[in-house]
Amino acid sequence: MSNVLTLDDVDEQIHSQVYKQDYSPVAIIDGVKVVDFKHFISDEGDFAEVVRIDDKGELVQVPGFKIAQINRTHIFPGSVKAWHMHFSQDEIWYVPPAFQLFAGLWDVRKNSSTTKKTMRINLGGGNSRLLFIPRGVAHGSMNLSSQPVELFYFVNQQFNPQDPDEKRIHWDAAGKEFWTPERD
Repeated sequence: MSNVLTLDDVDEQIHSQVYKQDYSPVAIIDGVKVVDFKHFISDEGDFAEVVRIDDKGELVQVPGFKIAQINRTHIFPGSVKAWHMHFSQDEIWYVPPAFQLFAGLWDVRKNSSTTKKTMRINLGGGNSRLLFIPRGVAHGSMNLSSQPVELFYFVNQQFNPQDPDEKRIHWDAAGKEFWTPERD
């Protein structure tokens, strides 16, 4: 049982298809923050802290961010809600651990150090985390599950339906393949 194999021991027809999985950390778009929380599970259920607000009314996890409105959206299975961005609003997304949502970010700010960079992250899926999205970073989501997903998002500007701070980019502008999960 101590024989170590090498790539030379793999069938020639498969040899060129063998690769090493990349486990390096995902590069973060400038200004984006991912905040993981402890998710406590007990016999009676679970508990996870979502936000903490300091004595100045700012989120402890994202200094300078003051909540002006909390929203919820219901995302149907298979739906892609992308791309949109805000010019004056920052937002924070939270997906409860019981749901799972594939989030996409695209830095379209021309003077950013990460201009044109895209980022993919899963929210929920048993984890409790916040995703901070700064203004000017286009964002969207896809529900890859067979169940509806609840997304809660905290914004620092109130929504005005007569003059919404929401600009749209076509869902496939970064390529249709962006919304296709990577497969091994």
